[in-house]
Parts: sequence; C-alpha cells; structure tokens
Amino acid sequence: QVQLVESGGGLVQAGGSLRLSCAASGSLSGIATMAWYRQPPGKLRDLVASISSSGRATYAESLKGRFTISSDNAKKTVYLEMNSLKPEDTAVYYCNFVEKDSLFRWNYWGQGTQVTVSS
Repeated sequence: QVQLVESGGGLVQAGGSLRLSCAASGSLSGIATMAWYRQPPGKLRDLVASISSSGRATYAESLKGRFTISSDNAKKTVYLEMNSLKPEDTAVYYCNFVEKDSLFRWNYWGQGTQVTVSS
C-alpha cells in the first residue's frame, strides 16, 4: 500500500516563504510524475506544479516565478518552495504521485497540508 505524507504547511505573513515536502512510502515503482495541487476554501482543486521523473517541471501560469517544484526520486519525495506568498495562496495543498506501467495508471494522494497566508 502506498501512502503519501505532506509536511511543512503553516501560517505565514504575506511576503513570507514556506517549503512543503511530500514523502511516499510503500511499494511504488514506475513513477511518471509528481505534482502539487491546492484547494482554496470553497473552490475547486487545481494543479500548482508537476515534475516528471526526468526532472522537467511545469507550473500554473500565475505561479511561475514564485513557486518551485523539485524532487528526489531515490527518496520518493517531492518538494514545493513557495516564495512571496499572498493571501490568495491560502489553501490545502495536496501532493500527487502518478505511477504507470505498460497497461495501467495509478494516482496516489496525500492527506493535505494547510497553508494560510495572512495580510
């Protein structure tokens, strides 16, 4: 059984920074991508950033330049560095791993970590 555990969330003032981590445990191989999503209160869950197994990163357009995703494939861990935080960044942040083989695709989700940015 695969489990993802996020950490690093908290309360920060606008302009501050946070670094989120998500580590996977259990039987996991063939990782295709790791990603971060977020869900603000009362809104839908949206993609923040993703990174492929080769290290290629993509970002939501509005977050480019402020957020940086990175990973350590050997440790099965993905990180999200968040800088110049704004109140609108307040959300529950979820990590997501996608595993694929020749026939199937699996999605694994963390429990979420709260990020609150005060003004």
